[in-house]
Amino acid sequence: MDSIKEIITQSIATKQRILDDEEFIGRIQQAVDLVTTAFKNGNKVLFCGNGGSAADAQHLAAEFSGRFYKNRRALPSDALHCNSSYLTAVANDYSYDVIYARLVEGMGVKGDVLIGLSTSGNSGNIVKAFESARSLGMVTIGFTGMSGGIMKEMSDVIFNVPSSDTPRIQESHIMIGHIICQFVEENIFPG
Repeated sequence: MDSIKEIITQSIATKQRILDDEEFIGRIQQAVDLVTTAFKNGNKVLFCGNGGSAADAQHLAAEFSGRFYKNRRALPSDALHCNSSYLTAVANDYSYDVIYARLVEGMGVKGDVLIGLSTSGNSGNIVKAFESARSLGMVTIGFTGMSGGIMKEMSDVIFNVPSSDTPRIQESHIMIGHIICQFVEENIFPG
């Protein structure tokens, strides 16, 4: 029982550090504004991640393209790993490091948003996707762990969760993502 309580305590402590960081809270509002603007301008929001972060990317994309709280029209959002034929072909024919970059090159346009989730901030395929996104004039939002890794310098907005423990980082990523989804939905579909 004590071990279970300790894990919950660690999760709460990580989120408390975020709550106490006014600059971090300000970045959440900045991301809400950027994503709202993208959708209002007819742009899309793309997500990418690996492993559990891919699952979180898919989850958050579905909150936009499906619904969060409100019954409303779909917003153009997708997770880039969902086409397994594409993924395996490009990983085999080129390199796993370019699986997301090639999709960004093919689908992304200026004003779109790319959200990358990587607890280390150093995932090669996400770094390359951010390079492609920036070359197209897309907005980049990074969800990482404490250091931010390489993605810190490549992100227009960085959420470097104050932890080095992957599960605690991912728990915070989904919380931050849900906050963004809620306020973007309210901005675009008021009332």
